[in-house]
Formats: sequence, structure tokens, C-alpha cells
Amino acid sequence: MKLPGPDHPITIVANPKRVRVLYQGHLIAETDAALTLKEASYHAVQYIPRQDAAMAFLTRTDHSTHCPYKGDASYFSVVRDGVIAENAVWSYESPFPAMTAIKDHLAFYPNKVEIEETDGPMSAEAIRDIVEHTDSGAGSSQLEHWPANVDQRE
Repeated sequence: MKLPGPDHPITIVANPKRVRVLYQGHLIAETDAALTLKEASYHAVQYIPRQDAAMAFLTRTDHSTHCPYKGDASYFSVVRDGVIAENAVWSYESPFPAMTAIKDHLAFYPNKVEIEETDGPMSAEAIRDIVEHTDSGAGSSQLEHWPANVDQRE
């Protein structure tokens, strides 16, 4: 077991965005609680809580790998509509102590699934601002009250 350090830094932070994982156009996972793991010079990886994934579409495989910093990874294939993405998902089910934040999380290979990040749901304040700017309070759009000579597409 190796510990992250200056020669091999690993950071894990909460991702403020909503993360969605799709396979063949089907939603496999969606969460507002993803963790972004950045390890040394590798690309950042999104780790999604298992409870936010459709585990019915994931099948455990015999494949496993070992990372000296994180531990042993188990793998899953995505099976949807008879199409299989083999070993597309991995999970550190018993990670080393320095990596316990990713326990009970899944990571997906971006070349096997589509991973989207969005700003997530709108806050109540943002929704209220839109309503206040588009509704006069009489239940009709402000658009109805614009002068006819104004180009409304601008």
C-alpha cells in the first residue's frame, strides 16, 4: 500500500454538478453527489454513489485490478437491451484507508458510456426570478404586453 503524496497526489472533492451516465441512450446513473478523484497526471474520474446507479443493469465480472494507492477494484459490465459493455464500471469495495471516500461508489469508463455533467436542478430562487420576470402576477406572460414593434427574438 502506498500513500498519496507530492510525488503522486490524489485529491477527492465533491462535484457541485449533476452527473449522468448513459449507455446506448439509456440512463444508468444520475447523481448530485458525485466525487471527483484526480490522481497525479491522469484524467479526473467521477465516482458515483451506488444508490444513484441502476444496479439492475450492471453485472459483476471476474475481472479485477490492483492500485497500490486505492486497493483492489472489482468490475461490472453494463447490460442493456441485450447489448453489453464489458468491464465498463469499476469499484473499490474495500479501498485503502486514505481512499475510504470512494467506498460504495462506481466509476465508469468514458469510452464505454456517455458521462454528462450539468449545473443540476435550478434553485428555488432561480425559478422564482424567472417567474417574476415572465409573469405579471395575472397569470399571463409579460411577452403579451411588449410593444408590437419590438423584435421579440433578440
